[in-house]
Amino acid sequence: MSTYVYGVTAATHPALPEGLAGVGEPALPVRVLRAGDLAAIVSEAPENLRPKRRDLLAHQTVLGETGAAGCVLPMRFGSVAPDDDAVIGVLTERAEHYLERLRALENKVEYNVKASHVEEAVLHQVMADSPELRALAEANRQAGGGTYEQKLQLGEMVAAAVRAREAEDAAEIHRVLEPLSTGVEPGPESTGWLANVSFLVDRDEAARFLDTAEGLRESRPHLEVRVNGPLPPYSFVEPGPAKPAVPAAE
Repeated sequence: MSTYVYGVTAATHPALPEGLAGVGEPALPVRVLRAGDLAAIVSEAPENLRPKRRDLLAHQTVLGETGAAGCVLPMRFGSVAPDDDAVIGVLTERAEHYLERLRALENKVEYNVKASHVEEAVLHQVMADSPELRALAEANRQAGGGTYEQKLQLGEMVAAAVRAREAEDAAEIHRVLEPLSTGVEPGPESTGWLANVSFLVDRDEAARFLDTAEGLRESRPHLEVRVNGPLPPYSFVEPGPAKPAVPAAE
């Protein structure tokens, strides 16, 4: 049977809570595989694994219970290895990498920050900042809306100004939040977001990081900022001892 991998810890990590159960229905018992100075938190992999709410929560619960006692390198939901020997083999082969990651991620959490523009507010902002745009819009208005070519020109200029503002705001998010973190990883590009970034933050700095992110939101009404966390530091662990067998869930 395949082996489901939740995370990697030091071999000296405290014992798991008694009766800890993981993914599957019925829930499969969680156990520990050790290889030298490392250990993997695993269970049997259920058949037909899918990112159902119950299993997503079970994955998070195992990581939460394990992480409460010390640093754990989290694997993404659905990480499955062919068997126990394959997991032990990767732990042995990648021991230096995992030990370095355990040291680097001790007492740290991940915050994912996504930002987008409030459409009406950013349009107002770019118009307010550009005398040229205002003059062209006023000329079109006085001409009864302007010709097709004039409308097209205005639309292209506004779109370019919005794209420039997106780049400026994305850079500003990095500039303000990066000094409060110890690591930064860009997330996958997706439609609708001008920024999708994960920050590695010391737990002692978490409150200040959240306050600063809230300050970004309040000081820029044209900008919507969403912070998700604290999360296990998924973005700062890979590669792992198993490959996701199902699509990762947001």
